Amino acid sequence: MDLSKSKISQANLVEIPNGSKFKFAIVVSQWNKSITEKLFEGCYDVLIENSVASKNIFRIDVPGSFELIYGSKKAQESEVDVVISIGSVIKGETEHFNFICNAVSQGIKDLNINSKIPVIFCVLTDNTFDQAKARSGGKHGNRGYDAGIAALKMASIANL
Repeated sequence: MDLSKSKISQANLVEIPNGSKFKFAIVVSQWNKSITEKLFEGCYDVLIENSVASKNIFRIDVPGSFELIYGSKKAQESEVDVVISIGSVIKGETEHFNFICNAVSQGIKDLNINSKIPVIFCVLTDNTFDQAKARSGGKHGNRGYDAGIAALKMASIANL
């Protein structure tokens, strides 16, 4: 596994479950697409590296990060073990950033509380585009890759 893509502490990488028996849905916001595509690629790569068959990875595209909540809910209704929500919200000049960040984090938290299917939160909430680039394959790693690792671990826990 290429650990250079990850910024998760080494202690968290000790045992990554084999993913061959799991199915994943990846819900991807199309807003800030150049960022979310890189996050998706990192997530997809780590799943494949850990024996998840490509036929067991389902992608759902949604218009923006706010829509990740509904897309993730619909994904939970399919036959998957874990849902991964990928988005990028970049601060602008208005309060919209705060409203979206709060709504998405609360919505995904609610999905986790109300379902047996875990949802991984991979939504970047950055002040600048450069910060988002640094966290989607740049100098700070790829948070999509990290989310894929978290998804593999949660799939294993959810199936205990």
